Amino acid sequence: MRIVLQKVGEGSVDVVDETSGEVDTTFEPQHIGIGYVLFVGVEDEDGTKQVDWLARKIANLRVFEDENGKMNRSIHDVNGSVLSISQFTLYANVRKGNRPSFVKAGAPAHAEQTWHGFNDALRVQGFEVKEGRFGSHMRVRLANDGPATIIFDTDELGV
Repeated sequence: MRIVLQKVGEGSVDVVDETSGEVDTTFEPQHIGIGYVLFVGVEDEDGTKQVDWLARKIANLRVFEDENGKMNRSIHDVNGSVLSISQFTLYANVRKGNRPSFVKAGAPAHAEQTWHGFNDALRVQGFEVKEGRFGSHMRVRLANDGPATIIFDTDELGV
């Protein structure tokens, strides 16, 4: 799995109607205040081991400032929320040519199930987790705080 985590003061997502380009009114816009916006990519080899490791790591990550201005507080410490966005393009391969290849991205059924499982694992850690809509065109807005952006890749971490 690959996750791009952005520490935010706020974040939101709307789903866009593919035919009109307007906001899809069947999807209630999701909004969070302080917390994380997570862009989540899944490959076919990902499963419970990767999901559980990432959920624990993100839950305990200390990137919020303490009273001394040091990154020493977790999302629990600031009562933050999570906005999770599925994003297969995190597995884009641009080594050859100018058009990205997405062959490493997980098959849609597996990726969706794994992404939902990851979001549930975060909820077990005690977070409010809001989600985009899998496989949809979305407009994501965020106010990156810091800026602080951290990339997790379970392949590189040996998980």
